[in-house]
Amino acid sequence: MANFTLILAEGAVEPTAFGLDATVWVSIAMLAFLGILVWKGVPAMIAGMLDKRIAEISKQLNEAEQLRLDAESLKAEYEAKLADAAKEADEMRARADAEAEALVAKAKADATALIGRRKQMAEDRIAAAEATALTEVRAAAAKAATEAAAMLIADKHDAGADKALVDKAIAAVAKG
Repeated sequence: MANFTLILAEGAVEPTAFGLDATVWVSIAMLAFLGILVWKGVPAMIAGMLDKRIAEISKQLNEAEQLRLDAESLKAEYEAKLADAAKEADEMRARADAEAEALVAKAKADATALIGRRKQMAEDRIAAAEATALTEVRAAAAKAATEAAAMLIADKHDAGADKALVDKAIAAVAKG
């Protein structure tokens, strides 16, 4: 079959118009088309559209660069705020530790003072109890001595001895 195609192709004559074959006519049509495009200003329109697109892309790139700079400044600002917050937290922790130590020291001092006051109160109560007991013992001893003296006087004194004592007391008062 390949041979048959070659046989037909050898005897075929290519068509021509005005002595020009199809390839030349296609080239002329292409040149005419390109000439019309140039004459109508199509390359200038394409260049204008490309310039416009380039300007839009450049504008978007500038906006993106500005947004990147804004984002970097915000990042730096928030990093500074974070550092300040961490520093403030450390300061608050240090103050809280100092306050806790002061409270513990005050509590120890208060406990020591309370123990001292309670000890003094206990000693005062013991001293008061001792004084009360001593007073009660003295009162009981005085009462016992008075009762014993009264019993002795009642046993050994009679009416005659009482009369002599009264006369002696009256004489002492009269002298004085």
